[in-house]
Amino acid sequence: MALVVQRPKLTLAEKLYLPSIIAGLLVTLKHLRKVVTGKTKVTMQYPEEKWDSHLPDWYRGAPTLVADEHGKERCVACQLCEFICPPRAITIHPEEIPGDTKWAKVEKRPKEFEIDMIRCIYCGLCEEVCPEQAIFLQKDYSITGYSRAEMKHDKKKLYELGGIKTGLVYKWNEKK
Repeated sequence: MALVVQRPKLTLAEKLYLPSIIAGLLVTLKHLRKVVTGKTKVTMQYPEEKWDSHLPDWYRGAPTLVADEHGKERCVACQLCEFICPPRAITIHPEEIPGDTKWAKVEKRPKEFEIDMIRCIYCGLCEEVCPEQAIFLQKDYSITGYSRAEMKHDKKKLYELGGIKTGLVYKWNEKK
């Protein structure tokens, strides 16, 4: 059994869409008046003006690697960040630390650590899963490059961007 829906009869103004057009024009004129009088600012003049002071605390930017205050790398190449990364943007090739060094008790370190910033979705899972607090999301939102090769950040570039982070590093803790 079919249900028949009766359509309402439209007036001539409704058929010509005049009330809708006038309502839309009134909204546009209201915004234009606010811009002309200086009550609202429409455009940010980038790169002279930036969002840096307006970024919220929870903003997730580009992932970087950090070293401790002694210049040692925090990353132990556990590869948790590589496994948790949804778009598979992180690639780690671990290597063993030579047995004659003081820190030979730590099994491995990253020989190669690469993040493809084109594939990265800035989800922050790599930062959350890192047991050694070696990877952090910086507040940078303008990551650019002229080629795909420039957008693949290797270990050297990641440490350059990340810098030094102070505090307890589990990897170098004597009591471990």
